[in-house]
Amino acid sequence: MRRLLVFAALFVAALGRKTFEGHQVLRIIPKDDVQLSLMKDLEDVIDFELDFWRGVTDVSVPVDVRVPFHNLRSVKMYLEAQNIEYSIMIKDLQAMVDEEQEEMKSAARATQPRNTDSFDYSSYHTLSEIYSFQDMLVAENPNLVSKIVIGQSYEGNPLNVLKFSTGGANRPAIWIDSGIHSREWITQASGVWFAKKIVTDYGTDPTLTAILNNMDIFLETVINPDGFYYTHTSNRMWRKTRKPNPGSSCIGVDLNRNWDAGFGGPGASSDPCSITYSGPSAHSESEVKSIVDFVKSHGNIKAFLSVHSYSQLLLYPYGYTRTPAKDQAELDSLAMKAVTDLASLHGTTYTYGSFFDALYEGSGTSIDWAYDQGIKYCYTFELRDTGHYGFILPANQILPTATETWLALMTIMDHVYKNPY
Repeated sequence: MRRLLVFAALFVAALGRKTFEGHQVLRIIPKDDVQLSLMKDLEDVIDFELDFWRGVTDVSVPVDVRVPFHNLRSVKMYLEAQNIEYSIMIKDLQAMVDEEQEEMKSAARATQPRNTDSFDYSSYHTLSEIYSFQDMLVAENPNLVSKIVIGQSYEGNPLNVLKFSTGGANRPAIWIDSGIHSREWITQASGVWFAKKIVTDYGTDPTLTAILNNMDIFLETVINPDGFYYTHTSNRMWRKTRKPNPGSSCIGVDLNRNWDAGFGGPGASSDPCSITYSGPSAHSESEVKSIVDFVKSHGNIKAFLSVHSYSQLLLYPYGYTRTPAKDQAELDSLAMKAVTDLASLHGTTYTYGSFFDALYEGSGTSIDWAYDQGIKYCYTFELRDTGHYGFILPANQILPTATETWLALMTIMDHVYKNPY
């Protein structure tokens, strides 16, 4: 009977899953201000049902957009009529999603891990598997790792934070998070690997050991558990939360537009149907409010590091204003060193700079809020790749991505430890 119920649940989930047959991801590079303006207008054309993976920023900067099959002809005709050049980055998105699903099924058929040593870090995992990993890690390392539940998501999922500490009260600390945008699976996978790396290297790596002997590290691997669960069960391309919006049939808030830092300004949307919908007010979402309350109550966070994908960027404040951060010179110098160290492993090149200049104008972002709270070292990572796979980064790139990113994280954390303020 139990098997029948499980099969029925899987059958219903399969029927309800959004598919992307024939959807293409186009890369468009506006060549002048006129084309740039036309592309910005295109972002607001609801009828085309476009999903901008990389938004419109500046002349000669690539724009990646997912176009549903039934609108491909119209969109391409529009671009050609305006003499806007484009190329096809992904020819059939569903084919890539199917391949990803098959890989996950194969991994799931393997023996279930008995401990974190046998956990498969080279595969993507579900929310329940990540929660199980966290519990195993805490049980195996009770003198180094503890789990703090800082709140609940809209759907009641726990907002788990792993605390890595060698003891002491209210020590200076480093915050790391991943998975704020649910479809960015490489970030949650990297966060899991980071957690294991910390317990593995403590006591053997002198740099990390010195950091943890004097500071704590807090790691929230899945900021947006509801959205993440939904990407596994219903819509792989879902970005936002799953909280209903009163007065609208559209669901969810972009958690990285919900912070009280230029809230509701350019780069965010007041339209609940937009993927960058900021929500009704700053910190309106429990997933954001929980972090805000935790960081404020702790009072001694020295670095706030947020891991996203994709584009291979390392960004520091600000996103909501062109005004340079007062610590820009130091933040820029440290970013340059971090991306240099990252590239030393696999040759992966990153661009670095302020959020506004290196990515786009974005209001209500977490690192801007953290910086405005007096946390000096605030960075956003945009992990692999630069668009060939986009959000469907193959699982065989999880370990290369995590290991190279760790080098940059260590560079930043070591600097924070050696430069108290």
